[in-house]
Amino acid sequence: MNIVVTGASRGIGKAVALYFAKKGWNVTINCSHSADELAETKKEIEELHSEVLSVLGDVGDYAFAEALTRKSIERFGRIDALVNNAGISHIGLLTDMDSHEWEKILHTDLTSVFNMSKLATLNMLHYHNGRILNISSVWGNVGASMEVAYSACKGGINAFTKALGKELAPSRISVNAIACGAIDTKMNACFSKEELCELVNEIPYCRMGKADEVADLAYKLITGPEYLTGQVITLDGGWI
Repeated sequence: MNIVVTGASRGIGKAVALYFAKKGWNVTINCSHSADELAETKKEIEELHSEVLSVLGDVGDYAFAEALTRKSIERFGRIDALVNNAGISHIGLLTDMDSHEWEKILHTDLTSVFNMSKLATLNMLHYHNGRILNISSVWGNVGASMEVAYSACKGGINAFTKALGKELAPSRISVNAIACGAIDTKMNACFSKEELCELVNEIPYCRMGKADEVADLAYKLITGPEYLTGQVITLDGGWI
């Protein structure tokens, strides 16, 4: 079985790639800039004796996404599953955000999901089977002050998931999303220790989530019943 994971140099994407490698899947990994970290992920997958293809580049760019998809198919024959994880955050007032910053987050967080989902679907349709999983956020469910652009992108991913799930169901291609709560990754490095403590105090489970927990749920959704589609599953420790 073959899976493509975007944003796999660290955090949730890396955890997902390693989890599937441990289960014996062939893995295509990608990130846009962090060549050294992506190389480390590749090394760790190889140590698990799984096949891995590493491709550095921006999946928000359609031509690159097309090249990545082609290379994965050439290497492994087909795409059985896709995890759209590539993403960035932006914290600040909407009134302080310029159009370049807005376009950048849309390009990275939302356009990338369109690009990779379309291209993977074109391959999956040949086999009348496949799984697409989008990594979203609770802010896509309810919105967050100071994170308007990020919330808009994740809300778009949630709607995209529900709509595409309906569209591809007759072709036996399932599309779901995980709306993550506060997960302990480098994306939260912008917060102070005090701010993180305040955040944890708001979470009923009394801690942040782990990337491995997201990976475990990702595996369960991708290998679970194909009848489960068009769903956004919240993983947040009871926070929202």
